[in-house]
Amino acid sequence: MSTRLRRSLRTRLALFASIAMLLLNIVVSAFVLYALRNEVADAEAQEVSSKALRVLLLVKRNQLAPRVTSDGLDGVQVVDPAGRVVSSTPNLAGLPPLTREIPHRDHANDVAEICDLRGFPGRCEIAVALHAYQPDGAWVIYAFDPAVPWYVSPKVIIFQICLMILLVSLTWYGVSHVVARTLAPVDSIRKKLAEITAGGGGMRVPVPENDDEIRALAETANQTLEQLEAAMEQQETAIEQQRRFAGDASHDLRSPITAMRTQVEGALLHPEDTDWQATGNEVLTSLDRLQAIVTNLLTLTKLDAGAPDRREPMDLGELAAAEIARPRSKRVIPNLQSDVVVTGDRLQLARLLTNLLDNAERHAESHIIVTVRQQDGEAVLEVLDDGAGIAHDQREIVFQRFARLDDSRSRDAGGSGLGLPIAREIAKAHHGTLTIEDSHTGARFVLRMPAQED
Repeated sequence: MSTRLRRSLRTRLALFASIAMLLLNIVVSAFVLYALRNEVADAEAQEVSSKALRVLLLVKRNQLAPRVTSDGLDGVQVVDPAGRVVSSTPNLAGLPPLTREIPHRDHANDVAEICDLRGFPGRCEIAVALHAYQPDGAWVIYAFDPAVPWYVSPKVIIFQICLMILLVSLTWYGVSHVVARTLAPVDSIRKKLAEITAGGGGMRVPVPENDDEIRALAETANQTLEQLEAAMEQQETAIEQQRRFAGDASHDLRSPITAMRTQVEGALLHPEDTDWQATGNEVLTSLDRLQAIVTNLLTLTKLDAGAPDRREPMDLGELAAAEIARPRSKRVIPNLQSDVVVTGDRLQLARLLTNLLDNAERHAESHIIVTVRQQDGEAVLEVLDDGAGIAHDQREIVFQRFARLDDSRSRDAGGSGLGLPIAREIAKAHHGTLTIEDSHTGARFVLRMPAQED
Protein backbone atom coordinates (compact mmCIF):
# COMPACT_ATOMS: atom_id res chain seq x y z
CA MET A 1 0.00 0.00 0.00
CA SER A 2 2.82 2.44 0.89
CA THR A 3 4.58 1.77 -2.43
CA ARG A 4 1.39 2.49 -4.34
CA LEU A 5 0.91 5.74 -2.42
CA ARG A 6 4.41 6.89 -3.37
CA ARG A 7 4.07 5.97 -7.02
CA SER A 8 0.51 6.92 -7.95
CA LEU A 9 -0.59 10.54 -8.05
CA ARG A 10 -4.15 9.32 -8.60
CA THR A 11 -4.06 7.34 -5.34
CA ARG A 12 -2.67 10.30 -3.36
CA LEU A 13 -5.29 12.72 -4.66
CA ALA A 14 -8.08 10.24 -3.99
CA LEU A 15 -6.77 9.71 -0.47
CA PHE A 16 -6.52 13.46 0.24
CA ALA A 17 -10.04 14.05 -1.09
CA SER A 18 -11.40 11.18 1.00
CA ILE A 19 -9.71 12.54 4.13
CA ALA A 20 -11.20 15.97 3.42
CA MET A 21 -14.65 14.42 2.98
CA LEU A 22 -14.21 12.49 6.24
CA LEU A 23 -13.28 15.67 8.13
CA LEU A 24 -16.22 17.52 6.59
CA ASN A 25 -18.59 14.72 7.62
CA ILE A 26 -17.24 14.78 11.16
CA VAL A 27 -17.83 18.53 11.45
CA VAL A 28 -21.31 18.38 9.91
CA SER A 29 -22.26 15.35 12.01
CA ALA A 30 -21.14 17.16 15.16
CA PHE A 31 -23.40 20.14 14.36
CA VAL A 32 -26.32 17.87 13.47
CA LEU A 33 -25.83 15.84 16.66
CA TYR A 34 -25.69 19.04 18.73
CA ALA A 35 -28.92 20.38 17.23
CA LEU A 36 -30.66 17.00 17.52
CA ARG A 37 -29.67 16.63 21.16
CA ASN A 38 -31.07 20.10 21.97
CA GLU A 39 -34.37 19.17 20.33
CA VAL A 40 -34.61 15.88 22.21
CA ALA A 41 -33.64 17.61 25.48
CA ASP A 42 -36.43 20.17 25.00
CA ALA A 43 -38.91 17.38 24.34
CA GLU A 44 -37.70 15.51 27.43
CA ALA A 45 -38.09 18.67 29.55
CA GLN A 46 -41.67 19.08 28.32
CA GLU A 47 -42.45 15.48 29.26
CA VAL A 48 -40.96 15.91 32.75
CA SER A 49 -42.96 19.12 33.22
CA SER A 50 -46.18 17.40 32.24
CA LYS A 51 -45.55 14.63 34.81
CA ALA A 52 -44.74 17.20 37.48
CA LEU A 53 -48.09 18.91 36.91
CA ARG A 54 -49.82 15.98 38.63
CA VAL A 55 -47.97 16.78 41.85
CA LEU A 56 -48.73 20.51 41.40
CA LEU A 57 -52.46 19.67 41.27
CA LEU A 58 -52.16 17.70 44.53
CA VAL A 59 -50.63 20.77 46.17
CA LYS A 60 -53.40 23.00 44.85
CA ARG A 61 -56.06 20.59 46.20
CA ASN A 62 -54.31 20.19 49.55
CA GLN A 63 -54.09 16.45 48.88
CA LEU A 64 -50.32 16.16 49.04
CA ALA A 65 -49.00 13.21 51.03
CA PRO A 66 -45.47 12.94 52.52
CA ARG A 67 -44.69 10.37 49.85
CA VAL A 68 -45.56 10.64 46.16
CA THR A 69 -45.10 8.15 43.34
CA SER A 70 -42.36 8.74 40.79
CA ASP A 71 -44.63 8.18 37.77
CA GLY A 72 -41.62 7.13 35.66
CA LEU A 73 -39.39 9.98 36.88
CA ASP A 74 -36.09 9.61 38.73
CA GLY A 75 -37.42 11.63 41.65
CA VAL A 76 -39.73 14.40 42.89
CA GLN A 77 -39.41 16.90 45.76
CA VAL A 78 -41.95 19.43 47.03
CA VAL A 79 -40.58 22.43 48.96
CA ASP A 80 -42.88 24.71 51.02
CA PRO A 81 -42.47 28.52 51.26
CA ALA A 82 -40.21 28.03 54.28
CA GLY A 83 -37.75 25.99 52.22
CA ARG A 84 -38.57 22.62 53.85
CA VAL A 85 -39.07 19.42 51.87
CA VAL A 86 -42.63 18.41 52.75
CA SER A 87 -43.01 15.59 50.22
CA SER A 88 -40.82 13.47 47.95
CA THR A 89 -40.49 10.16 46.21
CA PRO A 90 -39.22 7.32 48.45
CA ASN A 91 -35.70 7.40 46.94
CA LEU A 92 -35.27 11.04 48.01
CA ALA A 93 -36.84 10.72 51.47
CA GLY A 94 -34.98 12.60 54.20
CA LEU A 95 -32.86 14.64 51.79
CA PRO A 96 -32.82 18.43 51.77
CA PRO A 97 -33.69 20.28 48.57
CA LEU A 98 -31.36 18.89 45.85
CA THR A 99 -30.83 22.24 44.09
CA ARG A 100 -31.31 25.97 44.53
CA GLU A 101 -30.18 26.86 41.00
CA ILE A 102 -33.76 26.92 39.74
CA PRO A 103 -36.14 28.52 39.48
CA HIS A 104 -34.43 31.78 38.67
CA ARG A 105 -35.82 35.03 39.96
CA ASP A 106 -38.92 36.26 38.14
CA HIS A 107 -39.37 32.79 36.57
CA ALA A 108 -42.50 30.91 37.48
CA ASN A 109 -41.21 27.71 35.95
CA ASP A 110 -37.66 26.74 34.98
CA VAL A 111 -35.60 23.90 33.44
CA ALA A 112 -31.89 23.10 33.79
CA GLU A 113 -29.43 20.23 33.26
CA ILE A 114 -27.53 19.62 36.50
CA CYS A 115 -24.84 17.02 37.22
CA ASP A 116 -23.71 15.30 40.42
CA LEU A 117 -26.75 16.07 42.51
CA ARG A 118 -26.74 14.68 46.02
CA GLY A 119 -29.46 12.20 45.24
CA PHE A 120 -27.99 11.23 41.82
CA PRO A 121 -24.20 11.13 42.15
CA GLY A 122 -22.06 10.59 39.02
CA ARG A 123 -24.74 11.46 36.47
CA CYS A 124 -26.60 14.38 34.95
CA GLU A 125 -30.32 15.05 35.40
CA ILE A 126 -32.93 17.26 33.75
CA ALA A 127 -34.38 19.30 36.62
CA VAL A 128 -37.80 20.98 36.22
CA ALA A 129 -39.07 23.52 38.77
CA LEU A 130 -42.80 24.47 38.91
CA HIS A 131 -44.35 27.11 41.20
CA ALA A 132 -47.60 26.40 43.04
CA TYR A 133 -48.99 29.61 44.62
CA GLN A 134 -50.86 28.99 47.86
CA PRO A 135 -52.26 31.38 50.49
CA ASP A 136 -49.16 30.86 52.66
CA GLY A 137 -46.76 31.50 49.79
CA ALA A 138 -45.14 29.88 46.72
CA TRP A 139 -44.49 26.17 46.81
CA VAL A 140 -41.91 24.63 44.42
CA ILE A 141 -42.22 21.21 42.84
CA TYR A 142 -38.90 19.72 41.62
CA ALA A 143 -38.99 16.83 39.14
CA PHE A 144 -35.86 14.96 37.98
CA ASP A 145 -35.27 12.67 34.99
CA PRO A 146 -32.08 11.42 33.23
CA ALA A 147 -30.43 13.96 30.90
CA VAL A 148 -30.14 13.18 27.18
CA PRO A 149 -26.63 11.75 26.40
CA TRP A 150 -24.35 13.58 23.91
CA TYR A 151 -24.90 10.87 21.27
CA VAL A 152 -28.70 11.05 21.78
CA SER A 153 -29.08 7.38 20.86
CA PRO A 154 -26.87 4.51 19.58
CA LYS A 155 -29.03 4.37 16.48
CA VAL A 156 -28.11 7.95 15.63
CA ILE A 157 -24.36 7.21 15.90
CA ILE A 158 -24.67 4.06 13.77
CA PHE A 159 -26.62 5.97 11.10
CA GLN A 160 -24.01 8.73 10.96
CA ILE A 161 -21.11 6.26 10.71
CA CYS A 162 -22.79 4.36 7.85
CA LEU A 163 -23.52 7.62 6.01
CA MET A 164 -19.91 8.75 6.51
CA ILE A 165 -18.51 5.49 5.09
CA LEU A 166 -20.79 5.77 2.06
CA LEU A 167 -19.79 9.37 1.28
CA VAL A 168 -16.05 8.71 1.73
CA SER A 169 -16.25 5.66 -0.57
CA LEU A 170 -18.06 7.66 -3.25
CA THR A 171 -15.43 10.43 -2.95
CA TRP A 172 -12.56 7.95 -3.35
CA TYR A 173 -14.12 6.38 -6.43
CA GLY A 174 -15.09 9.70 -8.06
CA VAL A 175 -11.73 11.45 -7.55
CA SER A 176 -9.75 8.38 -8.61
CA HIS A 177 -11.77 8.09 -11.82
CA VAL A 178 -11.48 11.80 -12.67
CA VAL A 179 -7.72 11.98 -12.01
CA ALA A 180 -7.10 8.86 -14.08
CA ARG A 181 -8.81 10.47 -17.06
CA THR A 182 -6.93 13.75 -16.45
CA LEU A 183 -3.49 12.11 -16.45
CA ALA A 184 -4.05 10.17 -19.65
CA PRO A 185 -2.93 13.13 -21.87
CA VAL A 186 0.20 13.57 -19.70
CA ASP A 187 1.38 10.10 -20.63
CA SER A 188 0.85 10.96 -24.30
CA ILE A 189 3.04 14.06 -23.88
CA ARG A 190 5.80 11.95 -22.31
CA LYS A 191 5.79 9.57 -25.27
CA LYS A 192 5.88 12.49 -27.71
CA LEU A 193 8.89 14.10 -25.98
CA ALA A 194 10.77 10.79 -26.12
CA GLU A 195 10.65 10.95 -29.92
CA ILE A 196 12.47 14.30 -30.10
CA THR A 197 16.19 13.85 -30.82
CA ALA A 198 17.37 17.19 -32.21
CA GLY A 199 16.40 20.80 -32.70
CA GLY A 200 17.97 22.70 -29.82
CA GLY A 201 19.11 22.48 -26.23
CA GLY A 202 17.80 23.94 -23.01
CA MET A 203 17.79 23.78 -19.25
CA ARG A 204 16.71 20.74 -17.27
CA VAL A 205 13.19 20.61 -15.93
CA PRO A 206 12.87 20.03 -12.18
CA VAL A 207 12.31 16.41 -11.19
CA PRO A 208 9.83 15.93 -8.30
CA GLU A 209 10.78 13.70 -5.39
CA ASN A 210 7.69 11.53 -5.63
CA ASP A 211 8.01 8.59 -7.99
CA ASP A 212 4.83 9.19 -9.99
CA GLU A 213 3.65 9.96 -13.53
CA ILE A 214 4.88 13.57 -13.44
CA ARG A 215 8.35 12.42 -12.38
CA ALA A 216 8.47 10.08 -15.37
CA LEU A 217 7.48 12.99 -17.63
CA ALA A 218 10.20 15.23 -16.16
CA GLU A 219 12.90 12.57 -16.51
CA THR A 220 11.98 11.94 -20.14
CA ALA A 221 12.05 15.69 -20.84
CA ASN A 222 15.51 15.97 -19.30
CA GLN A 223 16.78 13.13 -21.44
CA THR A 224 15.43 14.88 -24.53
CA LEU A 225 17.05 18.19 -23.54
CA GLU A 226 20.36 16.41 -23.00
CA GLN A 227 20.22 15.02 -26.53
CA LEU A 228 19.44 18.49 -27.90
CA GLU A 229 22.34 20.07 -26.00
CA ALA A 230 24.75 17.44 -27.29
CA ALA A 231 23.86 18.41 -30.85
CA MET A 232 24.86 22.05 -30.19
CA GLU A 233 27.88 21.39 -28.00
CA GLN A 234 30.49 21.63 -30.77
CA GLN A 235 29.27 25.05 -31.89
CA GLU A 236 29.14 26.40 -28.33
CA THR A 237 32.65 25.08 -27.56
CA ALA A 238 34.23 27.18 -30.29
CA ILE A 239 32.35 30.32 -29.19
CA GLU A 240 33.28 29.76 -25.54
CA GLN A 241 36.97 29.41 -26.39
CA GLN A 242 36.91 32.71 -28.25
CA ARG A 243 35.17 34.47 -25.34
CA ARG A 244 37.59 33.00 -22.84
CA PHE A 245 40.62 34.10 -24.85
CA ALA A 246 39.24 37.63 -25.28
CA GLY A 247 38.45 37.93 -21.58
CA ASP A 248 41.87 36.70 -20.46
CA ALA A 249 43.73 38.88 -22.96
CA SER A 250 41.86 42.12 -22.21
CA HIS A 251 42.32 41.54 -18.49
CA ASP A 252 46.07 42.06 -18.31
CA LEU A 253 47.41 43.33 -21.63
CA ARG A 254 46.61 46.93 -20.74
CA SER A 255 49.31 47.27 -18.06
CA PRO A 256 52.50 46.81 -20.17
CA ILE A 257 51.01 48.70 -23.12
CA THR A 258 50.07 51.62 -20.89
CA ALA A 259 53.51 51.57 -19.28
CA MET A 260 55.30 51.69 -22.68
CA ARG A 261 53.08 54.51 -23.88
CA THR A 262 53.74 56.52 -20.73
CA GLN A 263 57.52 56.00 -21.03
CA VAL A 264 57.65 57.02 -24.69
CA GLU A 265 55.34 60.04 -24.25
CA GLY A 266 57.34 61.24 -21.26
CA ALA A 267 60.58 60.98 -23.23
CA LEU A 268 59.13 62.86 -26.25
CA LEU A 269 57.94 65.71 -24.07
CA HIS A 270 61.51 66.45 -22.94
CA PRO A 271 63.82 64.80 -25.49
CA GLU A 272 66.83 66.89 -24.51
CA ASP A 273 66.60 65.74 -20.86
CA THR A 274 65.77 62.09 -21.62
CA ASP A 275 68.20 59.23 -21.00
CA TRP A 276 67.29 57.28 -24.14
CA GLN A 277 69.35 54.29 -23.07
CA ALA A 278 67.40 53.96 -19.82
CA THR A 279 64.11 54.62 -21.62
CA GLY A 280 64.90 51.94 -24.18
CA ASN A 281 65.68 49.46 -21.41
CA GLU A 282 62.39 50.27 -19.66
CA VAL A 283 60.45 49.82 -22.91
CA LEU A 284 62.24 46.52 -23.56
CA THR A 285 61.27 45.37 -20.06
CA SER A 286 57.62 46.20 -20.76
CA LEU A 287 57.89 44.46 -24.15
CA ASP A 288 59.31 41.35 -22.47
CA ARG A 289 56.41 41.38 -20.04
CA LEU A 290 53.93 41.86 -22.90
CA GLN A 291 55.54 39.07 -24.88
CA ALA A 292 55.38 36.72 -21.89
CA ILE A 293 51.69 37.43 -21.39
CA VAL A 294 50.87 36.90 -25.08
CA THR A 295 52.91 33.68 -25.17
CA ASN A 296 51.16 32.38 -22.06
CA LEU A 297 47.73 33.30 -23.43
CA LEU A 298 48.46 31.44 -26.65
CA THR A 299 49.60 28.43 -24.64
CA LEU A 300 46.41 28.48 -22.57
CA THR A 301 44.31 28.78 -25.72
CA LYS A 302 45.98 25.71 -27.20
CA LEU A 303 45.47 23.77 -23.99
CA ASP A 304 41.80 24.82 -23.81
CA ALA A 305 41.28 23.76 -27.41
CA GLY A 306 42.90 20.37 -26.75
CA ALA A 307 45.69 20.89 -29.27
CA PRO A 308 47.42 17.62 -30.21
CA ASP A 309 50.73 16.90 -28.50
CA ARG A 310 53.50 14.34 -28.90
CA ARG A 311 53.30 11.78 -26.11
CA GLU A 312 56.29 9.58 -25.41
CA PRO A 313 57.72 7.68 -22.43
CA MET A 314 60.32 9.66 -20.47
CA ASP A 315 62.14 9.60 -17.17
CA LEU A 316 60.66 12.36 -15.04
CA GLY A 317 63.85 12.53 -12.95
CA GLU A 318 66.03 13.14 -16.02
CA LEU A 319 63.65 15.81 -17.26
CA ALA A 320 63.80 17.56 -13.88
CA ALA A 321 67.61 17.31 -13.82
CA ALA A 322 67.85 19.05 -17.20
CA GLU A 323 65.65 21.95 -16.04
CA ILE A 324 67.46 22.28 -12.69
CA ALA A 325 70.83 22.60 -14.50
CA ARG A 326 69.89 26.04 -15.84
CA PRO A 327 71.34 28.99 -13.88
CA ARG A 328 69.04 30.52 -11.23
CA SER A 329 69.34 33.19 -8.57
CA LYS A 330 68.42 30.77 -5.77
CA ARG A 331 70.12 27.47 -4.93
CA VAL A 332 68.21 24.44 -6.22
CA ILE A 333 68.59 21.21 -4.21
CA PRO A 334 67.67 18.09 -6.25
CA ASN A 335 66.26 14.93 -4.69
CA LEU A 336 65.54 12.90 -7.79
CA GLN A 337 64.64 9.22 -7.97
CA SER A 338 65.56 7.44 -11.18
CA ASP A 339 63.35 5.24 -13.31
CA VAL A 340 60.16 7.25 -12.63
CA VAL A 341 58.75 6.85 -16.13
CA VAL A 342 55.72 8.75 -17.38
CA THR A 343 54.07 9.17 -20.76
CA GLY A 344 53.62 12.73 -21.91
CA ASP A 345 54.69 15.67 -24.02
CA ARG A 346 58.28 16.55 -23.14
CA LEU A 347 57.94 20.25 -24.02
CA GLN A 348 54.75 20.68 -22.02
CA LEU A 349 56.10 18.91 -18.93
CA ALA A 350 59.30 20.95 -19.18
CA ARG A 351 57.16 24.09 -19.35
CA LEU A 352 55.24 22.93 -16.24
CA LEU A 353 58.44 22.43 -14.25
CA THR A 354 59.91 25.72 -15.49
CA ASN A 355 56.81 27.63 -14.37
CA LEU A 356 56.96 26.02 -10.92
CA LEU A 357 60.67 26.82 -10.59
CA ASP A 358 60.16 30.42 -11.76
CA ASN A 359 57.40 30.88 -9.19
CA ALA A 360 59.51 29.35 -6.42
CA GLU A 361 62.54 31.47 -7.41
CA ARG A 362 60.56 34.70 -7.06
CA HIS A 363 59.40 33.86 -3.53
CA ALA A 364 62.16 31.71 -2.02
CA GLU A 365 64.51 33.14 0.61
CA SER A 366 67.61 31.08 -0.16
CA HIS A 367 66.92 27.68 -1.73
CA ILE A 368 64.45 25.46 -3.61
CA ILE A 369 64.05 21.69 -3.17
CA VAL A 370 62.94 19.62 -6.18
CA THR A 371 61.85 16.03 -5.47
CA VAL A 372 60.89 13.26 -7.91
CA ARG A 373 59.65 9.89 -6.63
CA GLN A 374 57.19 7.11 -7.39
CA GLN A 375 54.41 6.45 -4.88
CA ASP A 376 51.41 4.09 -5.08
CA GLY A 377 51.64 3.75 -8.86
CA GLU A 378 51.94 7.50 -9.39
CA ALA A 379 54.81 9.73 -10.40
CA VAL A 380 55.21 12.58 -7.88
CA LEU A 381 57.07 15.84 -8.55
CA GLU A 382 57.45 18.34 -5.68
CA VAL A 383 58.81 21.89 -5.76
CA LEU A 384 59.32 23.35 -2.29
CA ASP A 385 60.63 26.84 -1.51
CA ASP A 386 61.59 28.41 1.82
CA GLY A 387 59.57 31.57 1.33
CA ALA A 388 56.57 32.98 3.20
CA GLY A 389 54.23 30.26 1.97
CA ILE A 390 50.60 30.53 0.85
CA ALA A 391 47.59 30.70 3.21
CA HIS A 392 45.33 27.66 3.12
CA ASP A 393 42.31 29.66 1.90
CA GLN A 394 44.35 31.11 -1.03
CA ARG A 395 45.79 27.86 -2.39
CA GLU A 396 43.20 27.60 -5.16
CA ILE A 397 43.21 31.30 -5.96
CA VAL A 398 46.82 31.18 -7.22
CA PHE A 399 45.71 28.77 -9.96
CA GLN A 400 43.17 31.24 -11.31
CA ARG A 401 44.17 33.22 -14.35
CA PHE A 402 45.52 36.68 -13.54
CA ALA A 403 45.01 36.01 -9.84
CA ARG A 404 46.18 38.71 -7.44
CA LEU A 405 46.89 38.02 -3.78
CA ASP A 406 47.13 40.53 -0.96
CA ASP A 407 50.47 39.21 0.25
CA SER A 408 53.89 39.02 -1.47
CA ARG A 409 52.75 36.16 -3.72
CA SER A 410 51.00 38.39 -6.24
CA ARG A 411 51.71 38.32 -9.89
CA ASP A 412 53.18 41.82 -9.62
CA ALA A 413 56.21 40.22 -7.98
CA GLY A 414 57.54 39.41 -11.44
CA GLY A 415 55.15 36.87 -12.91
CA SER A 416 52.47 37.22 -15.53
CA GLY A 417 49.74 35.64 -13.43
CA LEU A 418 49.46 32.79 -15.94
CA GLY A 419 52.38 30.50 -15.07
CA LEU A 420 50.59 28.47 -12.40
CA PRO A 421 47.29 28.21 -14.36
CA ILE A 422 49.28 26.93 -17.36
CA ALA A 423 51.05 24.38 -15.14
CA ARG A 424 47.73 23.09 -13.82
CA GLU A 425 46.22 22.84 -17.33
CA ILE A 426 49.26 20.84 -18.47
CA ALA A 427 48.80 18.51 -15.47
CA LYS A 428 45.12 18.01 -16.36
CA ALA A 429 46.03 17.32 -19.97
CA HIS A 430 48.29 14.51 -18.72
CA HIS A 431 45.51 13.06 -16.47
CA GLY A 432 47.28 14.36 -13.38
CA THR A 433 46.75 16.90 -10.61
CA LEU A 434 48.72 19.92 -9.43
CA THR A 435 47.97 21.11 -5.89
CA ILE A 436 49.55 22.97 -2.99
CA GLU A 437 50.05 20.73 0.05
CA ASP A 438 51.07 21.43 3.63
CA SER A 439 54.73 22.05 4.47
CA HIS A 440 56.77 23.27 7.44
CA THR A 441 58.04 26.26 5.50
CA GLY A 442 57.31 27.99 2.21
CA ALA A 443 54.98 26.69 -0.52
CA ARG A 444 54.97 23.04 -1.59
CA PHE A 445 53.62 22.41 -5.11
CA VAL A 446 52.92 18.71 -5.80
CA LEU A 447 52.33 17.19 -9.25
CA ARG A 448 50.84 13.69 -9.37
CA MET A 449 50.36 11.82 -12.63
CA PRO A 450 50.11 8.17 -13.72
CA ALA A 451 53.43 6.35 -13.77
CA GLN A 452 54.21 3.91 -16.57
CA GLU A 453 54.58 0.29 -15.57
CA ASP A 454 58.01 -1.36 -16.00
